[in-house]
Parts: sequence; structure tokens; C-alpha cells
Amino acid sequence: MIDRYTRPEMGYIFSLENKYAIWQEIEVLACEAHALLGATDITPEEAAYIREHAGFDVDEVDAIEAVTNHDVIAFLTNMGEHIDAHIPEGEPKPSRHVHYGMTSSDLGDTALCFQLVQATDILIDDVRRLGEICRRRALEERDTLCVGRTHGIHAEPMTFGMKFASWAFELKRDLERLEDARANVAVGAISGAVGTYSSIDPRVEAYVCEKLGLVADPLSTQVISRDHHAYLAGVLACVAATCERIATEIRNLQRTDTLEVEEPFRAGQKGSSAMPHKRNPITVEKVCGLARVVKANAQVSFDNVALWHERDISHSSAERVALADSFIALDHMLACLIRIVDGLVLYPAQMMANLNKTRGLIYSSKVLLALVDTGMSREDAYKVVQENAMATWREIQQGELGATFEEKLIADPRCPLTQGQLDAIFDPRSFLGRVDSVFDRVEALSFEG
Repeated sequence: MIDRYTRPEMGYIFSLENKYAIWQEIEVLACEAHALLGATDITPEEAAYIREHAGFDVDEVDAIEAVTNHDVIAFLTNMGEHIDAHIPEGEPKPSRHVHYGMTSSDLGDTALCFQLVQATDILIDDVRRLGEICRRRALEERDTLCVGRTHGIHAEPMTFGMKFASWAFELKRDLERLEDARANVAVGAISGAVGTYSSIDPRVEAYVCEKLGLVADPLSTQVISRDHHAYLAGVLACVAATCERIATEIRNLQRTDTLEVEEPFRAGQKGSSAMPHKRNPITVEKVCGLARVVKANAQVSFDNVALWHERDISHSSAERVALADSFIALDHMLACLIRIVDGLVLYPAQMMANLNKTRGLIYSSKVLLALVDTGMSREDAYKVVQENAMATWREIQQGELGATFEEKLIADPRCPLTQGQLDAIFDPRSFLGRVDSVFDRVEALSFEG
């Protein structure tokens, strides 16, 4: 029996070896169900014999398929050869019971859903690991000051731990989505040519699905409806978008002009064939590129939902590529980010230098509110703050040494605030008096199963 809790490598899950192993298990379970129910003439002894002697050879299946041009028939032929290999000539062949009353999609669709459950379990583990790393680093950097940016422009002071925390909360939502999508796709179907159970007892379906840890599809029309797969593919795209968001932030913060973080640079690593000084964010760039593949593949799954009547195979070729590629790519993306985020190099001194780069302009919102609190109208207060801010900004743009924003306000007779009041406002910690409420939520966050 296949252990669905074993974690194989993602690539192996979508290999022919694994797919055929699942096909074999489904066929054996169906034989056992027939014997248990007494619905056909297979005996428990024959079912046990099939269990013991069932087998396949990928190369042999490929050779048969080259002739039959039908993968399921090729597999069943090869599996039958293994089962009957030691049966004397002229005696009934036990393999005659295999695939009894079933159609190709009963086998293929049930196996595919099982594969998708296996693959989703790996991603769930990946997301848990990355989420826990983000949570840990958020708490480690809860007091590391940096400037927040909106529209790419300096906004207000924050802490770098909040960046990690934001990623952690998003990954927690991704984890919940993956768990829900796993349950949604954990379905099987063994219902015959158009889902009427015309040649097979519904109890066979129930038995096989229970043994595989799946839920029987309440109505399959030969195929399991592809909305299950589309929903999962959409969740994969959402997780990929989270990965892209994390990677994009790291890329932006690693710019030479910003340089608040760097992805780990391994010993012996080379940055550029032409420029030996380069330390490029190549791994997070790769994550951003692969995210495009996963997001685009989701559209393939949505297009696969609408089939002709009860079934066609327009979905089959597309999903064999798109689903496997998406899972393999996303597993790799998450593995990359686990390493990058865990080892992300921070430069707090550069964060402070960047925070102070605009000579205090990032404190304008606090100044505005303080002026309003003195009784000044908001319109008048805004004018005082903006005029002094723009004067400071022009001097920065022109490379002039000029006064700081605070010094300009002190010199402006329209500003009634004292030196002490302004000093308190121009303390970056004045923006963070309530940030502990955020980190209380971080501490309560759990990625445990």
C-alpha cells in the first residue's frame, strides 16, 4: 500500500514511476473491493494473488504504448503480464479481473488527485517552514528602525521586523488556502463510462477512495470535474504571488543606492562574468521569473474546466504539463526563499542612513498634527509644513547642504512649536508607540500542523 504521508521529492511525484505505482494500487484495491463485496466472480484468494504479483516496468509500458497509442491500455497490458507470469498455460488468468467495469479516467483521474494531494503536502510543509522563519526574524528585528516607503518614496519610520511579519501573516493565509485546496482536490471516482456505475458497484469506488484517503466524487461524468484542479491551481498562483512579493522587496532593498539587505552570497560565488565587484540578487530574481510561470499556468487549469459534454481530453495534455510544472516550480521557489530569508543579511546602519536621507521630511505628518493640536486650521498647518518641506526637498535635489526640515520649522515664525516639542516629534521612535500590538499578534502566530 502506498503511504500517502511519505514525502518524496516533488519531481518524483509527477514521474511515470510514481503515477504507475498509484495506478497499480488503484487496480489492486478495486480487485480487493470486488472480492470483498462478491459483486463479481473474483475470489479473495485471486485478489490476494493479484496483490502479491502485480507489477510493471516503465520501459515495457512505453514500448507497448508505442504500438497501442493508449497509455492506460499499455499499462494494464504490462501489469497483466506481471500478474500472469507464473500461471500455467490453459489455466484462468487472474489479470482478467483487473480494471473490471472501469474506464481510463476512473484510473487516471483518481491517481492524478492522489498525486496532487502528495504534491500539496510538500508545499504545505514548505510554507510552514518559510512562515516560521519569517515569524522568527520578525521578532528578532522588531526594534530595527528603517523607513517605510509608499509609491517607492520615503513615508514614515517603521521597523524592519514588520516586513518579515507581513510576509509571515500572508504565508499563514497561504497555508490555510493550501490546506483547503488539498481537501477540495482529495477526490476519486470509479463510476464507469459516463458516471452511471453501469458496470461497477458504487461500493467499489467507496472502498478504493477510503483506502487512498480520498472522498468519492458525488457525481463524476467519467472525469472528475476540473473545478477541483482549477481551484488548486489558483491557490498555487496565490502562493507564487506571495513568493514574488517577498522576492521583489528583497531585490528592491538590495539596490546599490538603497542597500538595506543582501541575499546570502556563498563562498566562491561569482556575481558577474565581466564585473567582479557585483553581488547580484540572482536567486530572488529567479523566484520572480518562476512566479510568472505558476500564475500563467493557473489560466490553463481554468480553461480546462469547460469540456465537451461528459468528457473530452482537451484538458489532459495541458494539465500534464501545467500542473507538474507549477508544483515543481513553486516547491523550488519556496526552497530558495527558505534559504534566502533565513540567511538574509541586514544593514541596520544603512537603514538609519536612508531614514535620515531626507533631512527629517518623513516626520511631516506628526508636525501637521501637532500644529493642528495648537488650534491652527488644518489648511494653514498644511501650508506651513508643505512650504518648509518643499524648500528642504529642493536643497536636497540640488545637492546643497542647507538646513534640516526641523531647523526650517524652528526658523519659521508661523510655527508655534517649541524646540522641545519638535525634538520629540523628530524622534523616529515617536511613530512606534503602538507597534507592540502588531508584534503581540506575531507572537501568537503559529504554523504548526
